Amino acid sequence: MLSWQFILLGVFAYLLGAVPVAYIVARLSKGIDLRKVGSGNVGTANVATVASKWHSVPVLFLDVGKGYLVVWLASVAGFDVFYQIVIGLLAVIGHNWSVFLGFKGGRGIATSLGIIMAVSPLLGLLMLAIVAIFLPFKQLALGVLVAITSLPFVAWLAPSPLGILDKGGAFIGFLLLFAVVIIRRLTPPRSEISRDTPIGELLLNRLLFDRDISNREVWINRNN
Repeated sequence: MLSWQFILLGVFAYLLGAVPVAYIVARLSKGIDLRKVGSGNVGTANVATVASKWHSVPVLFLDVGKGYLVVWLASVAGFDVFYQIVIGLLAVIGHNWSVFLGFKGGRGIATSLGIIMAVSPLLGLLMLAIVAIFLPFKQLALGVLVAITSLPFVAWLAPSPLGILDKGGAFIGFLLLFAVVIIRRLTPPRSEISRDTPIGELLLNRLLFDRDISNREVWINRNN
């Protein structure tokens, strides 16, 4: 049976994750609704694209902080690493399906990074290094896919160097995190620009590139 401390912390994690930092920053700084411009995602990357890179910096740190804080609180409360990750996962779910935005939101990548950094800073840096390999090719979404796919297996194969005491709990927890990230990437409503795209091609584009069509420029500028 789950303790009342876990339930309260879980509710807090969801509500904290649901605070749409990117949406608020874009509204206050540029008067724009992130859901209607750029990629349509309520997250750091879309703020950088349609507002400015400077505005995206506080968004990134605050979204990472959501995941880090709730996992840290779970560790202070004495929960095992699996339950720490579950608490962090609730923050990601809040970010992705925010009650404050009609259960819409971002992709939860920055908040997921906060979870990983709280569990193992070295593992977090390793995931960042994987993503960085893809940046010169402007394939951030593909880099994120590779990193999030490798995450549970790296935690399982090298727990001691990463400072992970319970590799089984970390593996299962990170596997759940992978599932939530992929589900969010694959399940947005079909955009008007992709109405004639075959479902197989649509899902492949979403999985690899986090967009409905392969052409990035057309996708980013579709609402202009």
